[in-house]
Amino acid sequence: MDALQWFVDAFNAQWVLPGGQTLLVREVVGNVFGLASAIGGMRRKVWAWPVGIVGNLLLLTVFLGSILSPDHSLPHLLGQAGRQVMFIAVAIYGWIRWRNASGGRVTPRWAPTSARIGMVLVMIVGTVALTPLFRALGSWEPVWADAWTFVGSLLATYGMARGWTEFWLIWIAVDVVGVPLLFSSGYYATGLMYVFYGLFTATGFVIWWRAQVKASATPVEILPPDPSPRRAEDDAR
Repeated sequence: MDALQWFVDAFNAQWVLPGGQTLLVREVVGNVFGLASAIGGMRRKVWAWPVGIVGNLLLLTVFLGSILSPDHSLPHLLGQAGRQVMFIAVAIYGWIRWRNASGGRVTPRWAPTSARIGMVLVMIVGTVALTPLFRALGSWEPVWADAWTFVGSLLATYGMARGWTEFWLIWIAVDVVGVPLLFSSGYYATGLMYVFYGLFTATGFVIWWRAQVKASATPVEILPPDPSPRRAEDDAR
């Protein structure tokens, strides 16, 4: 019983911030795992996926907010919570795909034009379609921002699994909307992490782009001289 109580207390542990705001410890820990996963993804390491899953599980419990918090004081962001479930599902796909990659490391490449068009359409249509659903379920306002981060996170994670360099740019679009949403709803640790992610994703894009250029570069083949008599005669002239 004591061990169970210790687990419950640790699960609900909070830090009190200046101004009386509270911060869940597991929110911080979950974001640390998320950061480690992002670093692994930038380096194209397979372990990025299982590490990210651990962070997703922790953050899932955080964003359920009023459902799991003892005093029901935190709002629940259904888009943020739902995308943790989505992250886990896509992470399993990415984990398998990266493990089967040639040489044990995925090779970055640009997404085909059809995929780019499809991602833009999914981003817009998905946000419009999910906004009324999240509002009906009681998600935090502005609900469209919650829907935007949900759909964008889905596309970015899928793009990472496919090895498309553009997935970093999608993350930037998610961060631009997600940071104000998280701060306004009181999730300060995740909001601050998103600020850092914005800078981090720009760096990741450059690193993947350089790796892509390096992988596509092929050595110039130097042909041996033509030993035929005609070539020798031409050279003599």
